[in-house]
Amino acid sequence: MVTEANSKMLLSWAWFLTLLLSFVGQHVTFALQDVTSDLFGPENYGTVAAFGDFNSDKQTDIFIIRKHSELLIFLADLKAPYFKPKVHLTKEAFPSDFRITSVVPGDYDGDSQMDVLLTCYPKGSTSETVVFIFWGHNQTLDQSHRVDLNRTFNDQPLVMDFNGDMIPDIFGSVGGSSEVCYLRSRQQKCETALSLEVKMRVPHSNAFIDLNKDFTADLFLTTADGYETWINKDGNFTQALSGKAPENAKKVGQSAFVDFDGDGSQDHLLPVCMDIVCNRSAIYLAKPGETELQWVPLLTDFRRKDSVWGFVLSPDIPFTLHLGDYNLDGFPDALVILRNTSASSTQQQAFLLENVACNNVSCQAAGRMFRVHWEQSDLSAIPRAVVATFFDIYEDGILDMIVLSKVEGKEEHVIHALKNNFEADAYFVKVIVLSGLCSNDCPENVKPFGVNQPGPYVMYTSVDSNGYLKNASAGQLSQSAHFALQLPYTVLGLGRSANFLDHLFVGIPRPPGGKDVRKQEWTAIIPNSQLIVIPYPQNDPRSWSAKLYLTPSNIVLLTAIALIGVCVFILVIIGILHWQEKKADDREKRQEAHRFHFDAM
Repeated sequence: MVTEANSKMLLSWAWFLTLLLSFVGQHVTFALQDVTSDLFGPENYGTVAAFGDFNSDKQTDIFIIRKHSELLIFLADLKAPYFKPKVHLTKEAFPSDFRITSVVPGDYDGDSQMDVLLTCYPKGSTSETVVFIFWGHNQTLDQSHRVDLNRTFNDQPLVMDFNGDMIPDIFGSVGGSSEVCYLRSRQQKCETALSLEVKMRVPHSNAFIDLNKDFTADLFLTTADGYETWINKDGNFTQALSGKAPENAKKVGQSAFVDFDGDGSQDHLLPVCMDIVCNRSAIYLAKPGETELQWVPLLTDFRRKDSVWGFVLSPDIPFTLHLGDYNLDGFPDALVILRNTSASSTQQQAFLLENVACNNVSCQAAGRMFRVHWEQSDLSAIPRAVVATFFDIYEDGILDMIVLSKVEGKEEHVIHALKNNFEADAYFVKVIVLSGLCSNDCPENVKPFGVNQPGPYVMYTSVDSNGYLKNASAGQLSQSAHFALQLPYTVLGLGRSANFLDHLFVGIPRPPGGKDVRKQEWTAIIPNSQLIVIPYPQNDPRSWSAKLYLTPSNIVLLTAIALIGVCVFILVIIGILHWQEKKADDREKRQEAHRFHFDAM
């Protein structure tokens, strides 16, 4: 028989074990693991140019440029190496006097199969950009029937959905005026895009992103004089706001857009150099003022012990921020390339900038700031890094890293893959929005998953563990030029709140004359899930469908281990107490038998 005292002891031990296992489950690890050989084997060289699901298997593939004249598509596989070069676009597919500068996958003819757009420089010229499109068919590329766009752009164009038909268009500057080109039925048509002439900066960082929280993507332009915002009203773009870069900035990097402070609206982030040679660097956030943009500093101190670091000025790759929620706390972090500005040093490497709460007066208007992870040994082990970006290698919702480095004496970049071994009770939701051109009745019975779609906008609202309302937003594929390396999906961190998402909103661009916002809402979305949204038919949001795929996290395993451990522990204690009770019973029986024997005498 188990006594009351034994029961209390049992419960105390069970509570202690549960608390201990819960503490282990909440332990946070920021370590990185080099998994390059597992991913690429001996093929880890070239320039990573884009990401997309080329073969419609719900696994993101990698587009890599080699020798400036060849394109390889590394398809995701279930066996190591997990990315294999399956589609090869050789230099014979191009004119011999062109050099590939960027790759933009997308469905340009509306057949729900992924095509590939390539921008190229004529050899000997960097002021002209020509565009080639190769058509996708049956999970390969037709190399004999490419389309050469009959426009020469001043810079790499922005791929966007200009007319809201969910088929990507090509927007750029031609001879000083803005033009947009369509490729319906594989027939090209180009026309003037905007009502006013805009002189765009080269290199530009134009973006197609919702800037006024109406779930319709607007147009952000970087001009020779500053920045212009063109709001999408009734499907037409109207100039709304202009601004200039910070006055004390001597060199301006690529603008990036992200919900930096978790308020549900997109913020404009800008890396700058405070001198001509970029010995002093800073990162600013733009706040709309009454008459002009107000710039809030997010990071100005790039000092590491006795050395000062700064952005890298390069003629090939403009300095920029590659953004993603590394630790799933709901606030996006950044990867940057910095160089040691000391006179005798040529050290250059990738660094993680963590989004943390503001701790000084200068960033109070933003409420958040960046903090440099100087001691990230796995990143510092990669010398001469030139590009660093986030990528979900294992499709588990946790963002890993891909870093390109330069090796002296070799023409090609070396590709490094770093797995994010982040372990904490943090949650996420991963959303990808398709074109909605078809659902289950696609041409040639293809699956509609391989269509990198620019323009959709995602926002969620939820309640955190303290009972406070929280929300966050993200745009899908808002930028495409100059190695933007944006992912074809959005990963939104939820922090340590395991609650269902109360509301998840998805909006898509609207066509000219469309007065109604095309937006749909889903409720009670399970955390740690991937949501594939098919906006079909496009003009009837109530009929849109969403496919939900669950991604079990480490916390599920830890919870199971804790539960099994507690049960085993309780069983052991019960067994011990039962054995003790049995021994006591046996002792009492022997004593009783002995006492009966003497009484009989």
